[in-house]
Amino acid sequence: MLIGHKKQWEFLEAKHKLNQLAHAYLFTGAEGIGKKTFAEEFAGFIGCKFPDLLIIKSINSKSSIENKRDSLEIDVGQVRDALNFLSYKSYNGGYKVVIVDNAERMNVEAQSCFLKTLEEPKGNTILVMVSSKPDMLLSTIFSRCQTVKFFKPKDLPKNSEKVERDKEILDVLLPVLNSTLADKFKYVKAIDWEKQELSEILEVMQRYYRDMLLADYGNKKIINILNLIEDVGSKALFTNINPKLALEILLMEV
Repeated sequence: MLIGHKKQWEFLEAKHKLNQLAHAYLFTGAEGIGKKTFAEEFAGFIGCKFPDLLIIKSINSKSSIENKRDSLEIDVGQVRDALNFLSYKSYNGGYKVVIVDNAERMNVEAQSCFLKTLEEPKGNTILVMVSSKPDMLLSTIFSRCQTVKFFKPKDLPKNSEKVERDKEILDVLLPVLNSTLADKFKYVKAIDWEKQELSEILEVMQRYYRDMLLADYGNKKIINILNLIEDVGSKALFTNINPKLALEILLMEV
């Protein structure tokens, strides 16, 4: 298990023990935080190893828009090879797993080719789409995958940029926590969700209330708020929760 992705691991491990693993997953989150490595490690955990594991990566190909410039993409030929790979029985008698790294780089033809397999999964096969830009996937692809969200590990060394960003979030959030509902809704409405992650706000809130709890240990109201933050965080991690609505509901309770 990779450092910082304990919840994601425990979630999938529990599903595996109950024989409830989905046929298709979408691992989303920022680049460079270990989503693909996590997928490979989990494939190994469930007993999938060479030659039953296939990893699809983008290749250099001519862009259909700008023919003079090469672009990285995953083409339909690679997807057809993957589907052919899945059509054969497992060599080791267990799962067959296909990991699509940078899945947003699949061109439209490649994504369309994948749809039939997502609609009619067969046997012990698992598809894992890894993407930092899931909005670039067809909605039909997105809706047929169970989303698992990944975040930058909290136990990585803190950098000055993150410390400053967390301070900015807290400076804006702090006056809102003890304000009216109207002010809370106004705060949420003003958030640019293209630039702001719900997880960042939840992390700042969680740290703030934990500090309060240290000063007033046993305060039931603070404990309830922390439980609410944890609950919203879990839903944000494993479902396609609306961040605006989730934060509004949370702020109504604090």
